[in-house]
Amino acid sequence: MQTNRLAASIILAWAAALGPAHAASTGDQPCKSTAECAAQAEKLGVSAASPRDAAPAKADAADASRDTGQFSWMNRINKASIVMLAEQGVLPAEQAAKIAQGVRHAIEQADKPDGKRPSDVLQVERIMIDAIGPEASLIHAGRSRQDMYATYRMAVLRAAVLAYADAMDDTREQLLRLAGENVDTLVPAYTNGVQAMPISYAHYLLAYAASFSRDAQRIRELYARMNLSAMGTAVLANSSWPLNRERLAELLGFDGLVENSLDAGQVITFDVPIEAAGIMSSGAIRLGALLGDIHTQYHQTEPWLLLAEGATYSSSAMPQKRNPGLVMRAREAASDVVGLAHTVTIRAHNVTTGMTDYKSAGESLGLNESAVDMFKRMDRVLEALVVNKERALAELEAEWTTSMELADTLQRVHQVPFRIGHSFASMIVSYAREHHIAPRDFPYAEAQRLYGEAAAKYQWPDASLPLDEAAFRATLSPTDMVRTRVGTGGPQPQEVERMLEAARETLARDRQWLRERRAALAEADRRLDEAFGALLAKAGDAPPAQPGTAPAPGAAH
Repeated sequence: MQTNRLAASIILAWAAALGPAHAASTGDQPCKSTAECAAQAEKLGVSAASPRDAAPAKADAADASRDTGQFSWMNRINKASIVMLAEQGVLPAEQAAKIAQGVRHAIEQADKPDGKRPSDVLQVERIMIDAIGPEASLIHAGRSRQDMYATYRMAVLRAAVLAYADAMDDTREQLLRLAGENVDTLVPAYTNGVQAMPISYAHYLLAYAASFSRDAQRIRELYARMNLSAMGTAVLANSSWPLNRERLAELLGFDGLVENSLDAGQVITFDVPIEAAGIMSSGAIRLGALLGDIHTQYHQTEPWLLLAEGATYSSSAMPQKRNPGLVMRAREAASDVVGLAHTVTIRAHNVTTGMTDYKSAGESLGLNESAVDMFKRMDRVLEALVVNKERALAELEAEWTTSMELADTLQRVHQVPFRIGHSFASMIVSYAREHHIAPRDFPYAEAQRLYGEAAAKYQWPDASLPLDEAAFRATLSPTDMVRTRVGTGGPQPQEVERMLEAARETLARDRQWLRERRAALAEADRRLDEAFGALLAKAGDAPPAQPGTAPAPGAAH
């Protein structure tokens, strides 16, 4: 007992000597550069810096989100916050205008040679405090890292999904271009890896274009669930401040709110990013199949699909080889997207609500950029693709892909039960393969004999082949088989032309939807700048005072 009391006394004395323990605040540790700010935040495990914060890299000019780094978004949120706080009367107009000067200073200093672009909320706030004093921290009324980062991350995902849709639509356009050039190009289609039936190459390409059209539908549906604001929910239960969440959403380009404050920062951050990753993974899988069909051609001595000679690379040892590097790199990129998308799901699996593991996995893992790159690589493949129509037709005419048409014609024209016709066609194929006979060279007399055997097998009374030789040979023609297809969605040229035109119209509508979304974001940017500029005007044009380093407030949640 004496020993225990002594040990306790020593521990208490040691604790007293060390003084009270406090959580570290990034705002209490001034940093002189972007790299130093990032290192301090990383040391504390506060947040992973966005790669876009390393330099003021601007987004594509068509992207209304402009600079998409975390530093930029913290400032945009600051602009919206101070405008809303002034409009709601939470802060007096004069004080809000002064804080707006601090926000402007934080933005403008980043472009100077000695400027910095920290990604952490309190590091950005410290820049403002150093410029105008501690009242800069009043901008943080009713908010937290939680709702700010949830808002930023959803905005980043929003920009990523729009960029993905753009890249996907570029590939759709390439597919439709190739389809338009190959309406009459006949190629074999496969099931179970075995040549099955003739179709046109346009019909094949339109199938994949249709699948990406469905992805465009999925993206529109996702966008409606995704473009909702978490801002104003503070940690997860709102605050006692009368914030106008709807106004914040409007200023930041969101179409509405994630209504439930817990959902806003902690739950929607599960399902919406996983949904986006799923769309990207699904697209990658289909691109992989497309690329596999092209690459398989290189297994043949006479492919009917090849990359242009200048789009391949030679072997270092084997003079005859032309390696399809563009195909391999595109397939690798697609495989990476599948893997990264599954990693996004795994990061969200078996963690409790509110953990950071799942909240920005797509961005931190590089999924978003990889998915766009995948489509760009696919475009290079499609641009370099050369289709040999004659070789494709020869491939069809060397195989028995039209044998089903023989059975169909007997049933459709002469009312011969399908199973008899199927048995007859199967007998012809077996005989031809055994004797190395191509469809166009099959002896008509042998066909008549085999039909008699098939009729006898099923005890059909008429053992005479009801097709004359011309009709028999027409049923074995790939060109005739495709030409005589009927019904919606078939490979017959007139139906392919109709589907092609419809696909072009759908793509045009999807591109228009993207333009409208970007226009809406650009308009939100304009309104934010206008409202922020009006607030600044109340403070006059004088630059903010430079009072020196002021003590920073404590860490946010």
